[in-house]
Amino acid sequence: MILEDLYSSKDFKQIGHELIDLFADHIQNTTLGTNPKTIRWNEPDKELSFWEDYLENEKEQDFFEEILNRTTHIHHPKYMGHQVAPTLPITALTAMVSSLLNNGMAVYEMGMSSNAIERIVTEKLCEKIGYGQQSSGFLTSGGTLANLTALLSARKAKVAHDVWNNGHTEPLGIMVCEEAHYCVDRAAKIMGLGEKGIIKVPADENFAMDTNKMEICYQKAKSEGINIFAIVGSAPSTATGAHDNLEKIQEFAQKNNLWFHVDGAHGGAAVFSKKYKGLLKGIEQADSVVIDGHKMLLMPAITTALLFKENSHARHTFSLKADYLMDAPEEDEWFNSGKRTFECTKNMMAMHWYIILKLYGEKVFDEFITRQYDLAKDFATIISNEPYFELATPPMSNILCFRYIGTHLSSNELNILNQAIRRELLEDGEFYLVQTKLNGKHYLRTTLMNPFTSMEHLNLLLEKIKNKAEKLLVKKTN
Repeated sequence: MILEDLYSSKDFKQIGHELIDLFADHIQNTTLGTNPKTIRWNEPDKELSFWEDYLENEKEQDFFEEILNRTTHIHHPKYMGHQVAPTLPITALTAMVSSLLNNGMAVYEMGMSSNAIERIVTEKLCEKIGYGQQSSGFLTSGGTLANLTALLSARKAKVAHDVWNNGHTEPLGIMVCEEAHYCVDRAAKIMGLGEKGIIKVPADENFAMDTNKMEICYQKAKSEGINIFAIVGSAPSTATGAHDNLEKIQEFAQKNNLWFHVDGAHGGAAVFSKKYKGLLKGIEQADSVVIDGHKMLLMPAITTALLFKENSHARHTFSLKADYLMDAPEEDEWFNSGKRTFECTKNMMAMHWYIILKLYGEKVFDEFITRQYDLAKDFATIISNEPYFELATPPMSNILCFRYIGTHLSSNELNILNQAIRRELLEDGEFYLVQTKLNGKHYLRTTLMNPFTSMEHLNLLLEKIKNKAEKLLVKKTN
């Protein structure tokens, strides 16, 4: 094959037009709910066999259609599974621009427009949080990487010795609610803190951090010789969508000279909601904040902002120089993003944020977030009035956990039944939702991510769950 043929603009134009037509039909059929299924479930081994055979035997022209046929349709109103956005179609085009131009952004020459756009985007986000002029930030690939980077910044700012260059000389630790996202644990272990360095604060009855237990946990860790340098607030937790009390956490952090970090990967976007931004009261006092664009801000994965109250912390995390040299002019080169992030190369993700703000303004975020949070509250009201269901806790965001209970079954039997219901729904494919376990109880978990999901769809879901449960119980007794 001649390399020139691979770069044929004529072939690219033809394939591109066909693909855009295919995607346009997909968007229409999924958002309207015309497609009968949200997911066409297949067992992993069978799916692997299909693609092994396809590589050798099938026509390449069918590839994109097969991908659409064999993936989860997040734009479908009956999608209510993981915390992934039904992307705005315009962002598919910005993603294409990034893939084609392939400007890696690590140095200014390889990211002139994208580095400038990223600075504008992060400054706007800092402003929405309530940070002052001295704040700064950058975009990175996902909440996991952003949370790890924030905790590295915390260690550099709060630990007296230079761990980055000289390694650990004492046991270090962070505090976090037991219901926080697992990526915080993962970050702590990557940093070498170990199990003992992850101080878990118990959750209250609503699955948010029990702030009355912070002092007890802190003093116990100190008595064991652990130098705690940071505390993490969840906004919200992943399993239930419960928001930690950020104001009380900030007060505790200030009293004990701890770095205060907010994992707002999912709910930090509520800074754009006039109705729900109160859930984030106190976030403006955080030393660092994570917000995912690919969750509640309608962007493709993976698009995450890490924001700092003080610009110096955004610049110094990965400094290889001694602390007394940190104020050297070259350290403030915001336009060379490779100096501030784990990534030397990253995609031009700032374009997604920028084009949405340019074309639609902040109001699209306000409308979407407010609608989805309202919908969860309305869904919770319906469930609360259903004798066959119970809520885990009233929703604070668009995440809602509930379970089927309409039988005289033991706790273990109810767990088995709800697991079986979820499996039946997965194989059926009309709806897609996930599951979680709280205090030993198995719950169905919905995250209402789709702007086309209505109460009609949610009522249909409850009816379907009841029908599945009844059939499973009949099968069990036979």
